[in-house]
Amino acid sequence: MENAVLLKAIIDNAIDGLITIDDRGVVESINPSACRLFDYAAEEVIGQNISILMPQPDRSYHDRYLFNYKQTGNANIIGIGRELIGMKKNGSYFPFRLGVSEVKYSGRIVYAGFIHDLTREKEAEGKLQDYAAQLEVQVEERTHSLRMSVDALKRTQVELNQSLDKEKELGQLKSRFVSIASHEFRTPLSLVQLSASLIDRYAESLDQKNIGKHVGKIKDAVLNITAILNDFLSLEKLDSGMIKPSLSHFNLSEMAEEITREMQIVLRGKQKIIFKHRCTGQKITLDQNLLKNCIIILIDNAIKYSGDDSQIQFYTKINDHNCTIRICDDGIGIPESDHKHLFEAFFRAHNTGNISGNGLGLSILSRYTGLMDGQVSFKSRVNRGTLFTLTFPQKKNHEQKSIDN
Repeated sequence: MENAVLLKAIIDNAIDGLITIDDRGVVESINPSACRLFDYAAEEVIGQNISILMPQPDRSYHDRYLFNYKQTGNANIIGIGRELIGMKKNGSYFPFRLGVSEVKYSGRIVYAGFIHDLTREKEAEGKLQDYAAQLEVQVEERTHSLRMSVDALKRTQVELNQSLDKEKELGQLKSRFVSIASHEFRTPLSLVQLSASLIDRYAESLDQKNIGKHVGKIKDAVLNITAILNDFLSLEKLDSGMIKPSLSHFNLSEMAEEITREMQIVLRGKQKIIFKHRCTGQKITLDQNLLKNCIIILIDNAIKYSGDDSQIQFYTKINDHNCTIRICDDGIGIPESDHKHLFEAFFRAHNTGNISGNGLGLSILSRYTGLMDGQVSFKSRVNRGTLFTLTFPQKKNHEQKSIDN
């Protein structure tokens, strides 16, 4: 009797809830802790089916659980323990952990359910999940910010590298310019000074032959300096965007023949320029002055870098889509290692030796050609000559007529 009183006292004062039901699910006893959890008085629960403490769908399935267990012995909760949702008297829900034991007593089966309230644990767990989610968001934001900072640093590094490359290139250009200008200006000016002195001497004896020779040298030297300065001026105008193509409709063949005649005076020895115009079309639509400068640069280079007995081939061709200009020589050619730098300002091939030049001609040619939407290409082998090809798209007939008008 004393043990029974002690057991009842323990059950009544247990922190967790305790409910016993029979094999039909009817509540036989409920301790105070369970009453507080479900907000029921003991008399409201005892004699009722345990399902009144369950929300759907467990309420509808509970009797089936008991029946299946008695038939098969397969337990879903009994002897296992699970987390479930309980329903209070007012219809609100709360989480709890249920442990069910099967008790055989006086020839019948009683099920004892031990109920541990998980409300605080779930709230803490929810807060922890919220905190973890917030941390994840903060980490993602900071990671994104870090990525952006890294990307910005990479872009800055690229920009700095580009700036350094440009500074290097500018430094190289300046070095080339100083070297070329020093050589190209010093030589003709020395000739001017020497020839002027010799003229002064020959004038005393009226030696007309030698006076004329040195006057010619002075003129050539002045022309050479003028050409160099003109190239520098052209480069400056190109860099500042001052040169814009001015299109006109003109006779390509006539212009090419005129250039051929003009260039005769700079030929050396037995050099020849052989000009041919192919196809019946004569007129094109381009900037005549820019195109003339391009052709003169190529022919002048062909003369300069070819032998005294060489022939310079000069061809022009027009079709429905484009016009093509080819200038071919059999001169010293261009080393293959220099091909990729050929159109850079102040660059000269390594095999030019003492042949005069400032390294600007082909750079100017390339940019003039680009202004007219054209393309320049070349083929060259050392000591086998060079072929330059200029190709320009042609305007349609109605556009040419509007230019003519």
